[in-house]
Amino acid sequence: MEQATQDKERYAIRELREEETGLLEDFLYEAIFIPQGVCPPDRDIIQQPELRVYTEGFGRRKGDNCLVAEAGGRVVGAVWTRIMDDYGHVDDETPSFAISLYKEYRGLGLGTRLMREMLGRLRAQGYQRASLAVQKANYAVRMYEKVGFKTVDENEEEFIMVCEF
Repeated sequence: MEQATQDKERYAIRELREEETGLLEDFLYEAIFIPQGVCPPDRDIIQQPELRVYTEGFGRRKGDNCLVAEAGGRVVGAVWTRIMDDYGHVDDETPSFAISLYKEYRGLGLGTRLMREMLGRLRAQGYQRASLAVQKANYAVRMYEKVGFKTVDENEEEFIMVCEF
């Protein structure tokens, strides 16, 4: 119990500041699931149109929300939502999620904290649900289920998941 309290004090959750929106590109790259034994793609992959939709002009569109995890004054993770035509798109009223942590901060419960905090925020804003897409082999599937997401569709590689409020 004492360790859990120390971890909560060690990592602050806060809103992304306007001058930090460039960090979303770093976290978008970090969010790309790389299966074991596969070489990571070049960083410029995030400039592809299907990925730019996650970050381009962030903060100016409906459903744009971002929370970050901070440790020792450094942003180490982010969860963000926006209404966009992305891999997890279900309709034009449902925000889609993106989440990522730097590798050394994974497995500490930060992702779960970020997700729960963002789900609460979306509920308070009056949204009925949120969605995401996740590769079937990604270990994060269990975390998404734990915070309330259920699979509503799938393709060969991904689950489309929705959390109903």
